[in-house]
Amino acid sequence: MTIEERSGRIVHRRRPQGLAACLLPFEADGSIARGAFEDAVIRTHQVGLSCAVNMDTGYANYLTDAERRKVLDWTREALGNGPGFVGGVFVEGLEGDLVDLYLRGADAVVEKGGTPILFQTTRFHDWSGEKIIELYATVCERYPEVLGFELGRMFAPNGMIYSEEVIRGLMAIPSLKGIKHSSLSRGEELKRLALRDEVRPDFRIYTGNDLGIDMIEYGSDYLLGLAAFCPEKFAERDRLWAEGDDRYYELSDALQYLGNVGFRHPVPAYKHSCAVFQHLLGRIPSSEPHPLSPRRPEWEKEMMADCARRLGYEG
Repeated sequence: MTIEERSGRIVHRRRPQGLAACLLPFEADGSIARGAFEDAVIRTHQVGLSCAVNMDTGYANYLTDAERRKVLDWTREALGNGPGFVGGVFVEGLEGDLVDLYLRGADAVVEKGGTPILFQTTRFHDWSGEKIIELYATVCERYPEVLGFELGRMFAPNGMIYSEEVIRGLMAIPSLKGIKHSSLSRGEELKRLALRDEVRPDFRIYTGNDLGIDMIEYGSDYLLGLAAFCPEKFAERDRLWAEGDDRYYELSDALQYLGNVGFRHPVPAYKHSCAVFQHLLGRIPSSEPHPLSPRRPEWEKEMMADCARRLGYEG
C-alpha cells in the first residue's frame, strides 16, 4: 500500500511542467552580472526546467524597457537556437493604449523565440471583468501561445487576483494556454484547479505559491521564484515525485523550508534572499539585489547557509 493509499489522498502522479523565474544577478558595484545570468539560464535548461525571464524575480518592475530587451537578447544567446523560454511582458508605468503596449512587449518576446506572459497593470484595478477578458482576447489573437498572470499584491502593487468569472473568460481564449497563480493561497489555487478540470482540462495552472510547493501533488504545474534558488533540486524533486520515490518527501520538505525562510515578510525581499543563497553557492559574483529592491538583514547569510545544508550543499 502506498503512502497515498494509506492517507486516502487523491494525487496527480505525474511530472509537472516546471519553470524557474530566473534571478537577475548584480555585481558589487550595482551593474548587471550578465555572465552569471546567462550561466543561470543555461543551468536551468540543462537540468530540465524552462526559464522564465523578466519576471518579478528578475526585477521586471525596476528595469527599463531597454534593459528588459537586453535580458531577452542575453537569454536567446545563452540558450542558442531551439530551446524556448517564457518572457514577461511588463507595461506598468508606460503611457499609451494598453493593447498596443502589450502587443509591443509580446512581439519582443516572440521575436526572440519566447512565449509571452502578460503581467497585470494597476489600470486593471478599475476595469470590469469583461474589459479585462476583452483585452486578453485581443492581445492573444496575434500569437499561437500566451500565458497569463495573477499576482497577489503582497508581491507588487500592480497585481490582482481575478474573480472566477474572469478566469472562466480567460480559459475560453484558445491561445491562452495557462496562467501563473500567485495568491499564496492553497484554497484559491484549488478552486482554480477545479475550474480548470471543469472548463478546460488542457489549461495549465502554474502555481506561484512558494509557501506551498507541493501543489504539484494536486495537479498544478509551477512557475516559481523559489526554483531560481536551486533549479537542479526542483528537477530532482519532480523526478522523484513522478517515479513514486519516497525520497521526494524529504527533498520537498527541505525545499519548502527554504521557501518559508526566503519568502517571509516582506515578501518582495525574497530576491535578496535568492541572491544571498546563490552567492553562497558561488554562482553569482555578489549577494547584492537590484538597488531599488527591499533588502534582508545582514544575518541573512546564516539563514540561507542553514537552508543550503538541509538541501545537501556543502560549506
